[in-house]
Amino acid sequence: MALDPRGSADDVRVSREDLQGYVREIFSAAGCGEREAGLIAEHLVLANLLGHDSHGVSLIKLYVRMVREGKINLDQRVSQVMDAGSLLTLDASRGFGQALGHEAMQIGIERARQQGSVILALRNSHHLARIGHWAEMCAEAGLVSIHFVNVLHAVPTVAPYAGSDARLNTNPFAIGVPRADKPPMILDFATSRVAQGKMRIAMNRGVQAPEGYLLDASGQPSVDPSVVYRSPLGALLPFGEHKGAGLGFMCDMLAGALSGAGTLHEGHMEQDVYINNMLSIIIDPQRLGGMENWCSEVEAGAAYVKASPPRAGMGPVLVPGELEQSVAQQRALDGIPVDRETWQSILDAAQQVGVGLPSFV
Repeated sequence: MALDPRGSADDVRVSREDLQGYVREIFSAAGCGEREAGLIAEHLVLANLLGHDSHGVSLIKLYVRMVREGKINLDQRVSQVMDAGSLLTLDASRGFGQALGHEAMQIGIERARQQGSVILALRNSHHLARIGHWAEMCAEAGLVSIHFVNVLHAVPTVAPYAGSDARLNTNPFAIGVPRADKPPMILDFATSRVAQGKMRIAMNRGVQAPEGYLLDASGQPSVDPSVVYRSPLGALLPFGEHKGAGLGFMCDMLAGALSGAGTLHEGHMEQDVYINNMLSIIIDPQRLGGMENWCSEVEAGAAYVKASPPRAGMGPVLVPGELEQSVAQQRALDGIPVDRETWQSILDAAQQVGVGLPSFV
C-alpha cells in the first residue's frame, strides 16, 4: 500500500534537524542516556525522511508508554551468549532496539571484516524498527547483508495463507547491497501485504486499505485499517499469498529458533510487548569475487533491469532503495510531513516526560 510520500496539506512539516533534536530531547527526558536518545532519534527520523512513516516518529507515543510501564530496559549494552568466530549470539536484555541493533551491527561489521563473513543472532531486543537501517549500516561499510526478523511476545497480527485469523507476525526481511559511489541497494519489507504501522498511518489519515490487505475479526475481507488496532482484532494478509506466508514463517524459524529466543506460539505471547530477534548474515564481497568485480556486476545488472521500457502508466523502473532516496531528497527540501494525529501523540508523549512544546512549529 503506497501512501502519498508528499503527505497532505494538513500535515505538520518539520526539518530533519529540528525533528531529530526534539525526539532526542523527549527520550533524554524519558531517562535514556545521551547515546541511546541520539540513536533512537536518528533512526526514527531517518525512517520518516525515507518515506517509511510507519517506522518513524509515529512510534514515539508507544515507546514512551512502554518506558513508563517498565517494558523497555534503558541504556543496555549487548551481552555475548556465544562466540565461535564467524558465529555470534548476542542478547539485548529487552533494551531499545535502535541502540542495541546499532551495537550488534558494529560488532558484526568488525567480525565480517576479520573473518570474511559472520552469522550473527541478536535476541531479546525491544522493537528493532526499520530493518533496512541495519542493512544500510553494513552496506555503508562495504558489506553485503541479509536479515531475518521475528516478532516475539506480541499478539499475532498476520493470517497464514488460507487461514482466517492471525497466527504470524509481520516478520520483516532485508538485504543490503553496497555500490561504488552510489547509495546502496536496500530491499526491506514486511512479509505481510503491508506493514502494520502503515495501517496506523492510514487510519490517522482516514484512508481505506485496498482490497486484499485485511481480514476483520470474523475472518472476512475488510478495507478498514482499524481492524488491526481495535478490539476485536482482525488480521493482515501475507504478501504474495503462500510465498509471503512461507517467508514470514521461515523468518520466525531463523530469527527465533536459531537465536535461542523462540518462535511465536501460545507460550510466547504477552499483551502489548514488542520483542524482536534478528539473524544477520554479513559478507565481505572483497573476500569472494573481489570488490572490483562485485561493483562491476552490480552496476551491469542494475543498468540492464532499469533499461526495461515502463508499462503504460507506470515507471520509471527502479532498483531497491531508489524510491526511498528520491523521497528523502524531496522531504529534505519540503520538510518531513507528519499527520496531525501523530503530531499530537508526539506532543502528548513529550508532555508526559516533562518536555514542552517545540519552538520550531
